[in-house]
Amino acid sequence: MAQGVLEVDRISKRYGEVVALRDMAFEVRAGELFGFVGSNGAGKTTTMRIALGVLAADSGEVRWNGAPITLETRRRIGYMPEERGLYPKMKVLEQLVYLAELHGVTTNDAHRSAENWIARLGLRDRRGDEVQKLSLGNQQRVQLAAALVHEPDVLVLDEPFSGLDPVAVDVMSQVLREKASAGVPVVFSSHQLDLVERLCDRVGIVRSGSMVACGTVDELRAGGAVQLVVDAPAAQPGWAADVPGVRVVEVEGTRTVLDLAPGADDQAVLHAALATGPVHEFTRRRPSLTELFRSVVTEERVA
Repeated sequence: MAQGVLEVDRISKRYGEVVALRDMAFEVRAGELFGFVGSNGAGKTTTMRIALGVLAADSGEVRWNGAPITLETRRRIGYMPEERGLYPKMKVLEQLVYLAELHGVTTNDAHRSAENWIARLGLRDRRGDEVQKLSLGNQQRVQLAAALVHEPDVLVLDEPFSGLDPVAVDVMSQVLREKASAGVPVVFSSHQLDLVERLCDRVGIVRSGSMVACGTVDELRAGGAVQLVVDAPAAQPGWAADVPGVRVVEVEGTRTVLDLAPGADDQAVLHAALATGPVHEFTRRRPSLTELFRSVVTEERVA
């Protein structure tokens, strides 16, 4: 399967009265790291399962290189489920060899690839252990190796960083970057938005089964409200509540983060802050991905 584009084209899925997906649409290009983020129950896992053929969509289509995904193309996708899909009593090496062979890799090549990923992911001392005897972090490393062992042309990873220590996060991040650099489309979901912001070329934010925002981190941040960071040590709680055109986003110690409405006067905010005493910081900025995500979730709950 050559390098290409993974397209999710307006897929929908219902479970009785519950709408899991509603016209979900996005694409992951060759060599791109695509972050797929949303609150629990937003539809991320359902979308991934439909892309893998584990679930059938009620409508819409998933395509690879412009053609509907078939059983043969699915064999070239590396999938890492959020719930570990490993055989707990099988040993690490024999399990990875077996899974590679299921994807059509010859026994010799399967052994070679399994040993490579075992070494690369820091599992050499655990290669003969049963999976159930590993720590949760090492089980997660094996799960990633299982997604990579057949050298897939597409990677679909559901919460790959869950349960990993900082060293393992660095290793996994490097692996994903290398795969993308080799032309592999990589899509992964994660609640660790700082990682998503750092790693991804583009990000899609999902709410209630639909894609509500999609673009580069810079594009998404540019579309968010301008924020003001004000450090006013003498100010009393609620000092900004009556300032027109602002909304308090966060208060941490003496620092207050405010959303500034379009056309609002930031000098009015400064005047209100100075009325309380000295101002040590007054900065305009764009919101982080975490703040944008929190805003989307808040909009959903208000609606």
